Amino acid sequence: MHIKSKIYKKTLYVVLCGELDEHSSMHVRRELDEIFSQGEFNQIIIDLSELQFMDSTGIGVLIGRYKKMKLKNIPIFICNPSRHAEKIFKMTGLYEIMPKIV
Repeated sequence: MHIKSKIYKKTLYVVLCGELDEHSSMHVRRELDEIFSQGEFNQIIIDLSELQFMDSTGIGVLIGRYKKMKLKNIPIFICNPSRHAEKIFKMTGLYEIMPKIV
């Protein structure tokens, strides 16, 4: 699992690459927390175009980051989900808290 990030015009862009599952969740959690603690931004866009797989552990990682950023009033948006991720986000209602953007 690899994570790319950059800040542009007060927006933090994060690209998740690989598989977000039980094996990578600790690494992803730590790395996202580190990325989220640096720089000044007022919203986060998580790009899932390079995410190949996500299971329930991965959902937990995203919900945990959402809760941390909600305390700081920083919204998280999702873009470019795969069919698999799209299905998971719709079934679980994650788009209610992390809206999909185009």
